[in-house]
Amino acid sequence: MGFVFSKSMNDSLKAQQEFMLMNSRIQLERQLLMQNQMRERQTAMQIAWTREFLKYFGTFFGLAAAGLTAGAIKKKNPGVLLPIVPLSFIFAYQYDMGYGTLLQRIKGEAENILDTQSTLLELPKGPLTYEDLEKIRRSQSKFFIEK
Repeated sequence: MGFVFSKSMNDSLKAQQEFMLMNSRIQLERQLLMQNQMRERQTAMQIAWTREFLKYFGTFFGLAAAGLTAGAIKKKNPGVLLPIVPLSFIFAYQYDMGYGTLLQRIKGEAENILDTQSTLLELPKGPLTYEDLEKIRRSQSKFFIEK
């Protein structure tokens, strides 16, 4: 009788362990999906912000270029056009970010760093561990009582 009871308990325990494992996998998949969705939304917001900024900066750049050109012609001094040079670099960068291939190039470079230069990504003193966090928490806690 005891053997049947213990076999039933073992089967029940094994089923419960499998159920917990399945639940933890599903929870991890959901967390990964959520993090990826948040990253995609943040990236979309960044691209949208860049495109909106480009509209305003493009208008400013166009007006500034026209005004500086008119000033250079009127004063017969080509040095007045000099501010167009840095403004054009800013405009080109913003355009590339919003409508060009800058994000793909950044992604490619990031993948290259991950593949070939992973030592650049190492944290000082190595990754944080539970023990490190507990040590910091104990040193900062006013209410921790060591037993």
